[in-house]
Amino acid sequence: MKRTLWTRNFILLVLGQASSLFGNLILRLALSMYLLEVTGSAAVFAGILSAAALPTIILSPLGGVLADRVDRRRLMVLLDALTGAFVLAAALLLPVAGGIAVATGLLIALSVLGAFETPTVQACIPAMLAGDDIIRGNAVVNQIASVSALVAPMLGGALYAALGLGPVMYASVGCFWVTALLECFIRLEPQKAPPRQGAVAVIIGDLGESLRFLVREQPDILRLLLLAALSSFFVMGVAVVGMPYLVRTVLGLDAVWYGGAESALAVAAILGSVAAGLFTGRTAFRRLSWVLASMGAFLIPAGVVLMLPAGNVTSFAVIAACFCGVQAAVSVYSILAVSAVQQRTPAHMTGKVMACAATLGLCAQPAGQLVYGILFDQAAGRPWLVLIPTGVVIMAVGVWSRRVLRGLTL
Repeated sequence: MKRTLWTRNFILLVLGQASSLFGNLILRLALSMYLLEVTGSAAVFAGILSAAALPTIILSPLGGVLADRVDRRRLMVLLDALTGAFVLAAALLLPVAGGIAVATGLLIALSVLGAFETPTVQACIPAMLAGDDIIRGNAVVNQIASVSALVAPMLGGALYAALGLGPVMYASVGCFWVTALLECFIRLEPQKAPPRQGAVAVIIGDLGESLRFLVREQPDILRLLLLAALSSFFVMGVAVVGMPYLVRTVLGLDAVWYGGAESALAVAAILGSVAAGLFTGRTAFRRLSWVLASMGAFLIPAGVVLMLPAGNVTSFAVIAACFCGVQAAVSVYSILAVSAVQQRTPAHMTGKVMACAATLGLCAQPAGQLVYGILFDQAAGRPWLVLIPTGVVIMAVGVWSRRVLRGLTL
């Protein structure tokens, strides 16, 4: 196994993921803007997002099993090609069918395909890299994807504001199919053929093996993942629902402003991933409790500015800056957590263990989105009643997590 970071396979994977994420970002931004405009409610908007996330939660373990038992390259090509086909079908249906139904159906379809895509891509990285290159590789993937995210929201917001949802969907189709083409040229070592078993026996056996691995052999990793899920409930709940709700509904700014905020978040993600690439060696986890606490600390000024008689532009600038701080901290935490799991997991189990890790976080996200959608609606006109207490709780979790992370090293 090569220890050179910039191999041909890794370059193709990075370019493919950048194209795929670019298409995904402009599409999801446009769908979010469309649904929020049509429904006008944070609770309804959050409910749709939460419902659309359920297939990923349910199917991610199956996606992990599949990633460890089939040709990963072919699976990635198939998934990206199918994603483009589903988006194209939705774009053609949009003018003749109910807009909310089509948008919701597309989100659900993307969720189903994402359940298989994510563990497959994550299983490919340790198959291409080794040692600390896994951390650096995850950081590079995050950086390249964030560069796409820097351009995509602003472009997607402007395109949506000028032309509507349809053209954004057609642009994303091209991105997914370019990704599928690039992935055709990736070459991975063939996986060892598993013994033949029935489908149910395979699923039960593989998932049981991954759970035993986390519970008995790597309990430190399991505690890290549970802590990440807990923080995800608060952070992702307030970020995914709160950011568009605050910009569009509370401040009354248009999609271009929201696209600009998303691009700023991409810059923060890049900076966070650069910082994570420097966190190598045995001391990488010693500061993670403070990284987690900082996520909460950044939310408090966002709540305070909404209590003051500041103008919309000033409030937007403060809120965007605060959420950028949260995004940078999330990038550091997620890259190191994923790298730790990949480094400690045998190659033949990477897909299903990563799927279990993703499922824990995914279970928390829709619950957080649903709860925060209700909270923002109930606190209408007083969003600081949601932001400030959430910030305090996350800071407390970060301080408490010092005990959980104390014995964990890379």
